[in-house]
Amino acid sequence: MKALTYSEHGSPSVLTIKDVPDPSFSSGDVLIRVYATGVNRVDVAQRNGWFTLPNFCLPNIAGMDVAGEIIACGDAALEIIAARGLALTVGSRVVVDPSMSEVSSSSSLHGRGDLYGDLDVIGATRNGGYAELCVAPASHIHLLPETMPFTHAAAFPTAWMTAHHALFDVGNLRSGETLLVHAGASGVSLAAIQLAQAAGATVYATASSEEKCQRAIAAGAIAAVTNRSVDISQWSKEQTNGRGVDMVFDHVGAALWAPSLFALAPRGRLVNCGNTSGDEVVIPSLGYVFHMGIQILGSDPYRHEEFAKVWEKYCSQDFDPSIDTVYQLEDGAKAHHRLESNDVSGKFILTP
Repeated sequence: MKALTYSEHGSPSVLTIKDVPDPSFSSGDVLIRVYATGVNRVDVAQRNGWFTLPNFCLPNIAGMDVAGEIIACGDAALEIIAARGLALTVGSRVVVDPSMSEVSSSSSLHGRGDLYGDLDVIGATRNGGYAELCVAPASHIHLLPETMPFTHAAAFPTAWMTAHHALFDVGNLRSGETLLVHAGASGVSLAAIQLAQAAGATVYATASSEEKCQRAIAAGAIAAVTNRSVDISQWSKEQTNGRGVDMVFDHVGAALWAPSLFALAPRGRLVNCGNTSGDEVVIPSLGYVFHMGIQILGSDPYRHEEFAKVWEKYCSQDFDPSIDTVYQLEDGAKAHHRLESNDVSGKFILTP
């Protein structure tokens, strides 16, 4: 098969289209012909060598967001699919849950499923969707509606699962609450804006440019402001009649940490699921935190059982997959370069 792969860390130029052996698979697996895969910031970080997940190794085939068609099934895979009550077989159109927790022993991807330690992730520590073929456990595939394009499915796994878990399973966002979303034109933030708005929350957003602010508003934020020149905490208070927001959804990290804390209402929650601007932060005032009852919540990995319910929600509602650009697989380096330059509003998708 052809794959976009790299054998050393470096700039996007290390990404090369090569012929590599077709993947082998076990009895509990399915073999998928990949028709679309998403590009994520962890792809860029691992390619550069800035950060790698445990069990990462070179050469690497990235691509955590995989959508395609089943072309082969192991014997145990058919039993697992039947036990799940799904009408999946060779020829079925599927999306893949890339987090390898709760994988059966009959799968070649079994054995590294510790959410807080040794966790395999398709497209991060195991070969992913930057290729013509990809292996997935039968327990981790989900049926695409016939009307859904593969590109829309590939926009889902990382961004929407990260956003949903952070907002609802960790942050307990409720209807009627107010939410501030940073980096409002990124894929995960556009997912968060839509999910929160659909749940009855009032959403505000920040972004690095006026154009990206408008993208956030188009997704459902009622107001947005550039975070490069405006006091975010003061602006949030102005939008909420001096009260502050009930929750901040943050994956920026260091750059907006202090204003995020001060933007919160009494007993507000700062939910963090990323650190793109830096890993080390300072709490500017412990007195403010305890006096105002502020909660700082880290959004841990989503659970295996969450994927199906969020996927069903994504399929049944009129959400925008927020795709910026679809690239051919051989042009993946261009997508990496743009993502690294922060020249993106939504998701980049690669297709064969």
